[in-house]
Amino acid sequence: MSNSLYFYDLETSGFDPKQQRIMQFAGQRTDMQLKPIAEPHNILVKLSDDILPDPDAVLLTGITPQMTISEGVTEEEFLQIFKNEISTPGTIFTGYNSVRFDDEFMRYLQYRNFYDAYEWHWADERSRWDLLDVVRMTRALRPDGIKWPFNSDGQPANQLGLLTTINKLDHANAHDALSDVVATTDLARLLRAKQPKLFSFLLKLRDKKEVKKVVQTNQPFVYTSGKFSSEYEKTTVVLNLFDSTKQNGIVVYDLRYDPEPYLRLSSEELAPMWQHYCKERPCPHPRLPVKNLQFNRCPAVAPLSVFNSDCQERLNLSLKTIEKNKNILKNQPKFVEQLKGAIDIMDKKYQTKLVTEVIEADGRLYDGFVGDSDKSLMAKIHSNNFVEQEIGKFNFSDERLNQLLPLYKARNFPKSLSTGEREDWEKFRENRLLGGKIPSRAVKYFDRLSQLSTQKNLSDNKRYLLEELQLWGQSILPIPD
Repeated sequence: MSNSLYFYDLETSGFDPKQQRIMQFAGQRTDMQLKPIAEPHNILVKLSDDILPDPDAVLLTGITPQMTISEGVTEEEFLQIFKNEISTPGTIFTGYNSVRFDDEFMRYLQYRNFYDAYEWHWADERSRWDLLDVVRMTRALRPDGIKWPFNSDGQPANQLGLLTTINKLDHANAHDALSDVVATTDLARLLRAKQPKLFSFLLKLRDKKEVKKVVQTNQPFVYTSGKFSSEYEKTTVVLNLFDSTKQNGIVVYDLRYDPEPYLRLSSEELAPMWQHYCKERPCPHPRLPVKNLQFNRCPAVAPLSVFNSDCQERLNLSLKTIEKNKNILKNQPKFVEQLKGAIDIMDKKYQTKLVTEVIEADGRLYDGFVGDSDKSLMAKIHSNNFVEQEIGKFNFSDERLNQLLPLYKARNFPKSLSTGEREDWEKFRENRLLGGKIPSRAVKYFDRLSQLSTQKNLSDNKRYLLEELQLWGQSILPIPD
């Protein structure tokens, strides 16, 4: 089975995949030498009338709900295209920050439309890859031959638009999905041309087995992640402390930092220092130099042998410091146990928060995997005669799916709804848009539109977008009984 890369990008109605939706999907397939295969895809997806988009997101993309209605397809129609034309065997789905953003929207899309949320990026020798950390590691370890941009404050910047501009790559319309796909593909070609060994090595790390070869040793290794400081090119050297019990990965220590101040702290003292869980900015606690590394997120890792003298000088991290801090951490079973205790404390706080939140069925993807018997029933939903059947004939073991079914029908086949189903849908929309937390979604939406419309020096195009959003909100707002 031959592999191909499929570069893809989304424009969405907001930033939360639980609540917002894909409005534009674009993608281009290439062979393994990055030469295009076939024509690109560029598809608008209809926004259903229970969704109020984030006005800031629409101002960024320029895609209005009305555009998706007049030119787009339903989510079910798009997924049929995705299944038949895009998600072919051997496909390597690739994007720019796609693992953390685009892939999540794709998972939720598949889940709420009764497709397996994960098989599209692992079954039939498919896989996924993310170019963002490839860029970061290339900049940190092997920057020669590529121009690298900086922010106005002098910090390294790796935004796609800045990289394409400084390297004179085509990117005529940033935040248009197809334009971003072209730019990402061109950037991949540049990285491959200038640093082919590193590019090829990191491409292999889409396979968890290859990741484990690097990280599951007793030796330090290089690790690049957005969680690390821009000051040091998002890159450091870490040591594997222990396997993560909750995730498919490990917990690592950043060897840039002296472990001594942390060794005698209790689990209760360490827990709030895990800055990932600190919601305040800036976080009032010192950052604990410990991080989860997940095997299935295409982490950018490399053996310490690549960390030559140029890297050490560029990142201000010597082998002497690495060795010293590694030796301090050795034989510290108490510290490891205290860290595990800190993780348990944070997990309990997170679970308590989930219990107090009311999460709609749309947002409950990660509540558990769908069972095999339910998967068999899911397949029948995509048959040609689904709309002719009564929803009550489908009885899933997973209650989430029973809750999703009437929503799926209303969003994708609104003309097929019976009188009773239409009434249930209107009640759902009323509760979703006007009920729940105070202020409601609708109140927050119109308040934000009002704030944006009073900004000085609004362009004609942005004013037009805000007017369209005002009309959209008014057109879908239910009238309570």
